[in-house]
Formats: sequence, C-alpha cells, structure tokens
Amino acid sequence: MLEYENQMLLDLLHEDGLLIAAKGLGLERILESIITAYNDAGNLVLVIGTTSKEEEFVLSQLEAQGIKNLPKCITAENSVNERSQIYMNGGVLFVTSRILVMDMLMERIPIELITGIVVWKAHKILESCQEAFILRLYRQKNKTGFVKGLTSSPVSFTAGFCHVERVMRNLFVKKLYLWPRFHMDIAAYLEKCKPEVIELHLQMTTPMKQIQMSLLDLINVTVQELRLSNNSIDTEEFTAENAISRSFEKMLKVQLDPIWHQLSSRTKVLIADLKVLRTVLLYLTQYDCVTFYNLVNSLRTTEKAIQSSGWMILNSAESLFINARQRIFGSNVESSPTKISQNANSAKLKAQLLEPDLEVNPKWKALSEVLAEIREEAAENKELEKCLVVTHDDRTAQQLKQYLVDGAQNVLRRLFYNTIGVKFGLVPPANLPKESEKKTRAPSASNKRKADSVSGQQREPKDKGKKGKKTKRDDYDDITLTQINKKYDFVGQEDTEPSEDAESNEEALIRKRLLTSPLIMVQSVWGTADPFKMPRILEEVQPKYIVMYDMDLTFIREVEIWQATQATQSRVYFLLYKGTTEEQIYLTNVKREKDAFEYLIKEKASIVLPEYTDGKNDDHPDLSRDPRKASEIINQENQSTRKGGQPTQEEKAPPRIIVDMREFRSELPALIHKRGIDIDPVTIEVGDYILTPDICVERKSLSDLIGSLNSGRLYNQAQAMTRYYKRPMLLIEFDENKPFYLQGRYYLSSDGSSSAKDVAAKLQLLTLHFPKLRLLWCPSPYASAEIFQLLKADKEEPVVTQAQAITAETNPDIVSDRYNPQVKDFVSKLPGITTKNIYSLLNKVNDLPALLALTKEDLTEILGNSKNAQVLYAGLHHCMKPPEKPQDTKKGGKFTKKGFKRFRM
Repeated sequence: MLEYENQMLLDLLHEDGLLIAAKGLGLERILESIITAYNDAGNLVLVIGTTSKEEEFVLSQLEAQGIKNLPKCITAENSVNERSQIYMNGGVLFVTSRILVMDMLMERIPIELITGIVVWKAHKILESCQEAFILRLYRQKNKTGFVKGLTSSPVSFTAGFCHVERVMRNLFVKKLYLWPRFHMDIAAYLEKCKPEVIELHLQMTTPMKQIQMSLLDLINVTVQELRLSNNSIDTEEFTAENAISRSFEKMLKVQLDPIWHQLSSRTKVLIADLKVLRTVLLYLTQYDCVTFYNLVNSLRTTEKAIQSSGWMILNSAESLFINARQRIFGSNVESSPTKISQNANSAKLKAQLLEPDLEVNPKWKALSEVLAEIREEAAENKELEKCLVVTHDDRTAQQLKQYLVDGAQNVLRRLFYNTIGVKFGLVPPANLPKESEKKTRAPSASNKRKADSVSGQQREPKDKGKKGKKTKRDDYDDITLTQINKKYDFVGQEDTEPSEDAESNEEALIRKRLLTSPLIMVQSVWGTADPFKMPRILEEVQPKYIVMYDMDLTFIREVEIWQATQATQSRVYFLLYKGTTEEQIYLTNVKREKDAFEYLIKEKASIVLPEYTDGKNDDHPDLSRDPRKASEIINQENQSTRKGGQPTQEEKAPPRIIVDMREFRSELPALIHKRGIDIDPVTIEVGDYILTPDICVERKSLSDLIGSLNSGRLYNQAQAMTRYYKRPMLLIEFDENKPFYLQGRYYLSSDGSSSAKDVAAKLQLLTLHFPKLRLLWCPSPYASAEIFQLLKADKEEPVVTQAQAITAETNPDIVSDRYNPQVKDFVSKLPGITTKNIYSLLNKVNDLPALLALTKEDLTEILGNSKNAQVLYAGLHHCMKPPEKPQDTKKGGKFTKKGFKRFRM
C-alpha cells in the first residue's frame, strides 16, 4: 500500500467513520486491506453495496496477494440452510442487500455476533434504502460492532439539505474522513513518482471552429430563453458552461422532475433542444466528419424543425449546416447531394463525388505521429513495449482500430458510401478496400497516415528516465501474446498486412515503419459493466506508453496510482483540442470535484452530531420503533400519574404484515418496519402485502402498472385477490421525486404507446369488472407505509400459514397455461367441477380411465367437498334419463300487459 493509503486505513481501523475520497485514488485498495485485516473465522464481517463485478475484482486481487480462505459471496443461489451455515462459519462475506434483510428479519444470522459491516458506495445510503434498513436492524441488536462507510463520489454530498449529516446518521458514524486529490499527503507522494507526461495541444480545423462557435451560440440562446421562461424555479445552475457538461441532464432531472407536469410545453421543448445540441457538440470532437454530418443532416427536416423551439431558423444554425457539409464536400459547397437530386444531368456531379474531399480528424494525425515516435524509440532501444490507447466509448475505440489498419481515407470513404452514397445512388469505386475482417484481433498497430506535423501542438521536454528489463521479441511472442490475446484486443507485426491501395513512396515507408511498432491496445473507459476495467488492464498489461485519446479524470488518477506502484517510469500522451469545449468539460469536472471537497471541508468544521449518533445506546431516535408521536407518549404518562400512579396497560405485541419476498426490492418494507410494524417475509402468490386476514394489497409502481395493464396480468391478479379476500386493494405508488400526477407519455411510458388517458380508461374497466377492488393512490413509499398503519389499526393480525395456503393449486390464474385447453374445457363441463377445484382434479388425475376408477371417497379428498364429489361421481357412473313428463309447449302461455309471455311450469 502507498503511504497515504496506510493513513486512510489506520483512520478507519482506529474509529468508525465515513471516508470520502476523490475519484480514481484506488479506494478499492482500502476495501481490500480492511477485508485482509478482518479475514478470520473468529470474525463475522459483512460487506454490502457491492456489485458482482466489484466482488470479482476484489477477490481476484486478494487471490493474487496469496490470501487464503477468500471471502464468500452470498446470493439468492444459496439455499437457506447454506446461508445459515456460512454465517456460522464466520469470516468476511459479500452479501446482497435483499438477501441480508430477509435473513436478519427471519433471524437466520446471529446479529449480535456480527463483528462489523463495511458499506461500499456509502453515498447511496438513504433513509429508506435496503442498506439503511440493514444498518438499523444491525444497531438495534448489536451495540458493539463497527460500521465503516467508503465512497468516491464527493459531488453526491452537495445536493440536498444536510446531506452529509443524513448519511452519517444513517450509517451510525460520528467521524468524517476527507481525502481529496489536493490533500497534502497525496499530492506530495504522487509528485515524487509521477509518469512522464507529454501534452499535445491540437488545433481544430476551420470548419470545426465555426461549427463549435455556432453550437455555443445556439446553446447560449436556448439556456437564456429557458431561464427567462421559468422565473419560479432556481435556474442559477442553468448556464452555458454547465450545459455542455455530461452531468447537465442529471442536474435538470433533479430540478425539474418533481414539477414536470407544471412546466409549459415551451420549456419542455427547450430542454429537449439542449440535449440535442449537446449531443451534436459531443459528436464534433468525438467522431469523424461523416458521422457528424449524418447526425446534423438528420436534424434538418420539416418534422424536426416543427418540434424544435426555433433554433434551426437562426443564422448560427445555418452556419452549422454549411460547415458540416463543407467537411464532406470541401470548399465547393454547391457540389452536394441536394444538387444531385435536383439536377437531371447530374452525371458530372456524381463523378466528382466519387472522390469526396473528406476532412480527416486532427486527432487521427496526432495519434499517427505519437505511434511513429514510440516505434522509433522502441527500435532505438531494441525493446518491445506495449502501448495503451484510451478512448471514451467503444464506438471511438472501434473506429480507431479501423483507422490504424486501413488508413483515414479508406475508413471515411467507406462511411461515406455506406450512408450518404446509398441515399443518393453513388456507387463506390472498385479500388475501395472492404472493411478489415480481423475484428476479433482488434487491429491497431499499423496505419497509413502521413507524418504531417500537427499545427499548434506543444510538447514538454522528454525525460526518458530509467528503462525496465529488456525482453527478447521471440520470448515475448511465445509468452505474452499467447496469454494476453485471449482476453484483450492486441495486434503485433504478424497481425497486419499492408493494403494494396495506391500510396506514395513516403506513405509506404511510414506504413512499413509502423508495422514494426510495439503492440498496441485500444480500450474504452466507458461502455462496460466492470467498474475496475482500467485498473485491471493496467495491472495485467503493464503498458510502457499510454495515449489518452479522450480525457477522463478518473482514469488519469488511476494512471497516477498505478505509476506509483511501478519500478519503471511510463510515458503518458494527452491529445487535447486546446481552447475547445472538450477542454472546458474536463476543467469543469475538475472544478466541480474541487468545489465539492471545499464544501465538505467547511461542513466538517461546522457539523454538530449528537452523542447518540453511533447508535450504541438506546437514545438514537431512528432505533425506536414506537409508531406513536412523542407528545402522545408524554400525555399517556401524565394521565397515568394523575390517577395515583396506576400502572399502564400491558404493551401489546407489535402489529405484523406479511410481505412477499419479491417486494424487498422496493423501499416500502423498510419504512413499514420503521413505523413499528413487524414483517414476515414469505413467498405468497396472491397479493404483495397481507395486512389482515381480509385485506390484501397488490403494489404497483407506475411502470409496473402500465406493463400489467397492457399484458392483462393485473386483471388476473385482481381476480385472484377478489376471490380469496374480502377487501382487495390495488396500491398505485408514485416516486417521491416525481410529480403525483398522471402526465402522459413523458413519464408513464418510454415507448410512447401509452398515455394517461389510456391508463385511466383501463383502470376504469378494471374497477367495473371488480367492484370490490379498492384503489390506493400514494405519492411516495412514506405515504404507503402510513396508510398501511392506519388500515391495520385495531384489526386482527394475518396468519402466515393461511396466506401461504393460497398456492398455485388454489389460484387458477397462475397455472392456467399448464394444461391442454381442450382437456381443461372438457373437465370444466363435468358436474360438480368449479373454478376452485378443477386444478386440484387436473393435478391428481392423468387421464379419463383414472378418473372413472376413483371412488366417492377419493373424489371427496381431491375436491375437498363431499357434495361436489357425489355430483361428479353420479354424473360419471349413473345413467342420466330425460324427464318422464316433458313440458307441453304447444299450449303456450298468457301474455302480460307488457307483451311478454308468461310460461306455465
């Protein structure tokens, strides 16, 4: 471990607390050290809040360190008996929150024997989440164990009122440990072992600069109009600087989601336009000219213009469209596909467009120069080193691989003819090579770019530093390629052959030189579920050279930490458009994190936490489960003293609610338990919550409600509830951060096929079919818990065995698809067969001969009713004769005054 990491660990081991570190500082290493410190059978330490990928990474790191008796992962795949045995064996355990909550409630885990709990991603702790529920159950029965919270998201603590205090209160800790990147210990240590850094400040082409200016003007106009049209809300953070950041959409969501139904249609259109313009701005620096042109051209339609707020009619928009087209067709803007479609004699124009003047991304040129420099140094030192090229997303990474194999013009021309050319009937030339088929090996070591100098680039003086141990090429091929190629996309000299397109002697020479370059790996930071993908790659690949094609704050820190653990010095190249929005986005992210830590430092200096915050005594209010208010308790105590000290009535047993296990994915069970109501987590097939023997509740969020209404599942659930319970209820629960309002397509359905009117109509049909069904509308889970408490007041408690008795055999809607519909229809027509006993018969009898062989006693046992059994037995074995005196219909009957015939019996 590094020096400052040791200090982090000592702080947490000395006293429980919440540790907030900057992104990329290797907080997972602290988690590994805590696990190592408590990894003993005499302890029982639980780690919550981790994902399967994070657990896999931590276990692999511990295994590489030679740790024996690795922690176990407890999931739903483990049976109840297995989990109980694992708990009793002790050690460090990764447990999913839902499983741990149920095991605590069912007393399958000895809570009083738990040594401590480690909370990963502690910033996600809320009062009603599963992790907070676990800690509350833990502190109610265990007053000596530790709680340690770890998080690397300081920005999350800047939103909301007293967010830091609320998180620490839910964690039951009193200490706050802050470790920003500018911490004195961290800055001093990383400064001593930083990698060699070369910054390439690139200049965008003239059309790209014009496009950026146009987009910034359009974004600024849209933001200003958005602020002017919403004077009633806080629009301080609605600035053009924030609008270009990736976190702007999250900021909008927090601000506007609760009042979305109150916003004007104009405001909603402006927000949609901001998202579109930000996407266009991202494409400008991220992708090639053809991809950018296709995006911009798709926006220039009559339909899009009508849906927009009017930005397309501004001069800046016209400049955007013209310059985007100029990057494709060169300075001759008139030679565009529009002219081809309008001019009947367009053969000449088509011939011109067969060789379009496609603009090459300046970063591609800079990347070629960097790789050429790396190859020359590797050849000079006679070493075979690995180079890692880092992009933002998978799309950029894949395009770079194609570029490094086929060259810029081949890649761009393929894109051109596959998109624009297909639309206007342009046939690609015969000499255009097809896309490389070596996708599985991710070719990325050769290219055919000219060694043009990058305008405006600035370099720091190179300091080669110490060199590591030299490795022969043959040994490297035999060992490393065989092992690494199975997992990552590498390419070497053997993977690429020069394409047979026309090249100048200079280009051919450059290509030949680059073919002998070191192994190159192109990887994206995002686009994967593995949060530790890049640290894993750095550890396993050990690259000598790292090229940052896209700037990422987290990965830059990860490179610093990795370099601090290495004996040899690596070199990092930064490719950055100077004075552009790309640089501004990176600086904005750095500033937001710095401001967040400065805010936390001030909060730490002024924060006041009660002595009972750690929950180790009975004074903590969150550990009290008395649902009454404090005033009610005081009044009751005063009344008892006025009566001469008469003892109060004996305390009643706490009320109980039966909860289906699948409901523990929601927040409601935790809030019910906090209100002093005990929970019985079992598997029930009718309803989600059983409040009393007569009250059954089916809970639906808005998304679940729409899906159940569309599929018809809610109809079957309502049918089952009304059949077995006297007071069935449908709870429609809204999100507390969303408006308590059916607002149509924006919120109710992502596919736009449903609307508030459709939902209301289907709910009306549901209530018409089931008059006994009651609807409960709740704005949040807090309101749902309160309603449940009111509904249970002075009512009989539910019985678990009765709720579980309504299984698949008694619930026809669950098993209706198991049987042959023709056989089921035949059996349903037999006398004595009802909707309640038909499935019992179908489950016990295989065919008609077996049914005929049954006695009355057997049928009574199967059907559960002697009368129905006697009727069925008589229908199967007795001869059914018609009546001896059939009714004489010839005489007819008398007509009443209303004209209806009254038949004689």
